[in-house]
Amino acid sequence: MKIRIAVPSKGRISEPAIRLLENAGVGLKDTINRKLFSKTQHPQIDVMFSRAADIPEFVADGAADLGITGYDLIVERGSEVEILEDLNYGRASLVLAAPEDSPIEKPEDIPDGAVIATEFPRITEDYVRKRNIGAEIVELTGSTEIAPFIGVADLITDLSSTGTTLRMNHLKVIDTLLESSVKLIANPESYRSKGQLIEELRTGIRGVIDAEGRRLVMLNIDRKNLDRVRALMPGMTGPTVSEVLSDNGVVAVHAVVDEKEVFNLVNRLKSVGARDILVVPIERIIP
Repeated sequence: MKIRIAVPSKGRISEPAIRLLENAGVGLKDTINRKLFSKTQHPQIDVMFSRAADIPEFVADGAADLGITGYDLIVERGSEVEILEDLNYGRASLVLAAPEDSPIEKPEDIPDGAVIATEFPRITEDYVRKRNIGAEIVELTGSTEIAPFIGVADLITDLSSTGTTLRMNHLKVIDTLLESSVKLIANPESYRSKGQLIEELRTGIRGVIDAEGRRLVMLNIDRKNLDRVRALMPGMTGPTVSEVLSDNGVVAVHAVVDEKEVFNLVNRLKSVGARDILVVPIERIIP
């Protein structure tokens, strides 16, 4: 039994997807001469490269058992897939925007006959229908931001992660249609028939995601100061304490902590007598 996972062949979510698989232990065997299909380090898992927009359909049709792609593309395609995990990257909002000098400030201001240009016609059509907005939808395949300034549209819907591109193009946000991020998706039938292997891969990926932004802090401390250290580094389920056999009265302590806390934590630990402090990256956390 093998599974095939569809991964974007290019674009902003491609390399993070490949890196995620690599960190989960199923890295590609050939990352230089990328072809349509690739073996991985796992004998039962293959990778298929395709356009991110096509992945929801490939997974729904069973051409791939799993896929990594954006939630916006899943909704736009209307594909029947199982969403297994939020992969915690590629966050963006699908927004409705208008030129800065437009009188439109909210959806209710959109007049009948207004034209909205978009790469997401399905989502946009659903949005205007639910709000009884009498707008016309024009589908574009790129450079959506320019549409209002060349007379193609009055408004646009487009993905925005920081809003910088919209501001650079003198556009203002009127409303948010959808919040998106990159998902791990599965074909429902594959999930039923190949569930064990899929769950094994899912566990590896989940472990990588859970390890992001975490560090393992290890140190030695005199037992008499142990309570002071315990108060500083509770860790995920409390710090782990073990004897240091070569030095009476000294114990070793380690705990998983948030990366953002490491700088201040190390200095506080030193102030209560901790020594031999190590800060170690974590590859995976498996609960």
